Amino acid sequence: MNQFGVLLKKEWRENFRNYKLFWIPVVFILFGIIEPLTNYFLPQILDSVGNLPEGAVIDIPPPEPEQILAAVMGQYQLVGLLVLILAYMGTIAGERKNGTATLLYVRPLSFTAYFLSKWILASVVGLLSVWLGLITAYYYTMLLFERIDFTKFLQFAGTYSLWILLVVTFVLLLSAAMPNAGMAAAASLLLIIIFQLADGLFGAYWTVSPLKIPGYAVSWLLDSPGNKEFWGTMGISVFLILAMLGSGIWMSKYNASKTKV
Repeated sequence: MNQFGVLLKKEWRENFRNYKLFWIPVVFILFGIIEPLTNYFLPQILDSVGNLPEGAVIDIPPPEPEQILAAVMGQYQLVGLLVLILAYMGTIAGERKNGTATLLYVRPLSFTAYFLSKWILASVVGLLSVWLGLITAYYYTMLLFERIDFTKFLQFAGTYSLWILLVVTFVLLLSAAMPNAGMAAAASLLLIIIFQLADGLFGAYWTVSPLKIPGYAVSWLLDSPGNKEFWGTMGISVFLILAMLGSGIWMSKYNASKTKV
């Protein structure tokens, strides 16, 4: 087996042994279940905890099914991204900090294979979790409310998948660049929050930006995003992912000499 295959197998075993292959998808699936169930039973929930006067009638119009899927994505934007950052912040920095990376660095090592093996496993787990969660949300929304056109759902989930790939690549790049896992997590969270805040405040001045991907994903459920803006955003995002992969490989090699034994 070539070096890339060996490293990929190693990542698979690590993700299996520390249960990332199980608990991350479970978190996303739970949010995919909770959102439609909460919306469906909201009148009963308010009735049981609201201390309303006797005879009061709660009449809440049911939400549109598209709004429920958009709300699930909103949960992933907060809790989901936090889970992925915490799960993979120490992928490279953690190995360098605790010295286990020396077992690899003392051998002839292709840092391209080293970084890509970690990126592929993290991306597979992230995408698998998101798709399982969204499919669960789609099923319960269809069961409790109305059916959403499946083609629109695929366009929605496919577009959002690129955002997940972008975030995972960004986290691994910072894990390769930072001296420890804590700093990688702090930098990832801080920069993602700052970028999203900047897009929220000034985003009206630009339409082509990777930060627009979640918004364009929701647009597929309602109508469709503008072709020029959408494909421009997709192109820039793919370029950024490739650029961050190259930077991550270079940073992994550059910081290998700082590994403590």
